[in-house]
Amino acid sequence: MESSVKPLAYYVTAHGYGHAVRSCDIIRALNELHPGLSITVVCDLAEDFFRNRLSGTSNSYRPGSLDAAMVQLDSVRVDVGASLLKAEHLLERRAEMIAREAEFLKEGGFGLAIADIPAIPLEAAASLELPAIAVGNFSWDWIYSDFARKEPRWGPVVKAFAEGYSRADLLLRLPFAGDMSAFSRIEDLPLLASPGRPRRREIAELAGCPSKATWVLLSFTTLKWSEEALDRVERVTDCCFFTVLPLAWKRRNIYSINRDSVPFADLVASVDAVISKPGYGIVSECVVNQTPLIYVDRSDFLEYDVLEAAVRRYLKHVHIPAGNLYRGDLRAALDALDSAPGPRDTLASGGATLAARRIVEFLSRRK
Repeated sequence: MESSVKPLAYYVTAHGYGHAVRSCDIIRALNELHPGLSITVVCDLAEDFFRNRLSGTSNSYRPGSLDAAMVQLDSVRVDVGASLLKAEHLLERRAEMIAREAEFLKEGGFGLAIADIPAIPLEAAASLELPAIAVGNFSWDWIYSDFARKEPRWGPVVKAFAEGYSRADLLLRLPFAGDMSAFSRIEDLPLLASPGRPRRREIAELAGCPSKATWVLLSFTTLKWSEEALDRVERVTDCCFFTVLPLAWKRRNIYSINRDSVPFADLVASVDAVISKPGYGIVSECVVNQTPLIYVDRSDFLEYDVLEAAVRRYLKHVHIPAGNLYRGDLRAALDALDSAPGPRDTLASGGATLAARRIVEFLSRRK
């Protein structure tokens, strides 16, 4: 790549880690294909998370929240009322935020803005006649439209986000997509995730756990288990349960793993099953690693139906009711996994490299 190609700004919503994980997949592919490209990551998630997944690269980072997203009660449940207030507050500051971000893009000499998937950066880029690309499997106007059917106050929020997305030059649409008709130009990508490396012996030594037990990853950022729930989990003595820090419990059969020691993809590749909500990131990781998923139902989030359909099509799976999960009653779901149906179909991967190539083509044409 020619050194004259301008840098790019990569905006990532802080709504969970799934958006950040897949953004890192694309950024890493960009770093590998074109080491000379300067990338600034803008997100409110901890910088250490990005540095861990993008180790050995020289990207720069800037804290910034340019999205309303959803207010989470925990990894499964959302607070719709609080989310509406946050979205309305964003709309009140929308013009100011667009102007501020346009100034950042102009002063930084950026040649391209990428968003997964806040709308403000797309509008800021458009105000400068700067090209902008969105990446995602859903857009917030679609997510919020479900709430607007019951609460009219969501209407202006839906309209504003749809207007913002319409300013994008291109959407790189990921698998498991919802209605993204707000975008005028769309190109589809295969899965971004790549298979991890099975490291069972190493993980057993690191955690001090038996390697021949059934291993289950509890893939949650937060999960509110009472002492009674933890007691029930501890009574499942034929299983070793794993969490990723900072989620941790001091129980005999629960082991906490540091991402710095074991990359998340390697952990998914090493366990016998994952228990999680059906989020884009974990579904993708399970698909590429062929790891069975025990998934909990998720209310008040339109993406759930799309992802549940993907789970049923591409993964060996079992559904666990939310009540059972919160009680720590995992036994029935674990037992059901032995006779659970296998995947009906396969899904191609390699989307990160394709996305990186497409982004560079887009940027190079506008030198």
